[in-house]
Amino acid sequence: MPHAIASDGTRIAYELAGPRDAEPLLMIHGLGADTRGWVMQRRTLASRFRLVLVDNRGVGRSDRPEGPYGIETMAADAMAVLDHAGYGSAHVMGASMGGIISQAVAVRHPERVRSLVLACTACRHHRWRIDLLERWIEEAETVGMRDYVRRNLSWLVGPRSLKRLWPAMAVLGPLAFNVPVESFVAQIRGIIEMDDSLRDELLLVDRPTLVMSGSQDVLTTQGDGEEIAELIPGAELVVLRGGAHLFMVEQARTFNRTITAFYDRILEDPASAMPRVLASV
Repeated sequence: MPHAIASDGTRIAYELAGPRDAEPLLMIHGLGADTRGWVMQRRTLASRFRLVLVDNRGVGRSDRPEGPYGIETMAADAMAVLDHAGYGSAHVMGASMGGIISQAVAVRHPERVRSLVLACTACRHHRWRIDLLERWIEEAETVGMRDYVRRNLSWLVGPRSLKRLWPAMAVLGPLAFNVPVESFVAQIRGIIEMDDSLRDELLLVDRPTLVMSGSQDVLTTQGDGEEIAELIPGAELVVLRGGAHLFMVEQARTFNRTITAFYDRILEDPASAMPRVLASV
C-alpha cells in the first residue's frame, strides 16, 4: 500500500484500484473507518474510475500521531495523497466525516475538484450532536471500542436492519471499527473543533455536486443534507427512503445506482449545471 507524506511528516496510506487511464475518483470515508468502508462500492466504481481510496490519519495503515485531527488537516492529507498518486485533480466523494473533509477540499482547493458527492454528512454543528460526540469520547475511553460500537450501532444502522442483522452486526461492527481509542477520539475532537465558517464558504463551490441523505438517518439528518444542497449552487439532493447513516452499505444497490447515474450525466457533459432538485429513491 503506498503512502503519501503530509506536511507534518505523517504518513497517509491509500489504495489504487481501477484502470490506470480512467478519471480519478478520490474516496474519503468517515469517523473511525478506513478504505474497507467502501467495500460495497469498489467493484462498481472501479469499472469506470481510477479509485484513490484514503485511510484518514489514525486509521487503517496511516500513521497515528497525537491528536486532535482537524478537518482542515485531513483535507490537506487528502491533497497530499492526490499529489503522491500523480493527479492534479479528481472527482471527490466523501461520507459522514469524509463528507465534511470533502467540503473542506472543495472550498480550500477548488482547482483539485472535478465533481463532488457528499453522503450522509453535515456542514454545521448542532448542540445535540456535539453533546453526543462528547459522550462518544467518554464511552470509548471508558469501555473501549468494541463495547462502544455495540452500544451505538443504532446511530449508524436503520432499525429494521439492526433487528434483522443484530447477531452479525454485534460481531462485525466492532471489527469494522478496529481503530485505537486514541485515534478515534482524535478524529472526534477534530470534528468538534471544526469552524462553522466552512458552511458559509459552500456558496463558492462551483462544481457539479450530488448530496445524498437517508430519510431515517438520525445522526446526519435529511435536514443536514437539504442545508448543504441549498448552499452549494446547483447541487442535486437525493434522499434514500428508509436509509440510515450507513446507507452505502444497507442500500448499496440504490446508492451505487444513484451515483452512477450522476456520473453518467456529468461525464457526458462536464460543463452542464446540475439542477437543484429533491429526488427520493
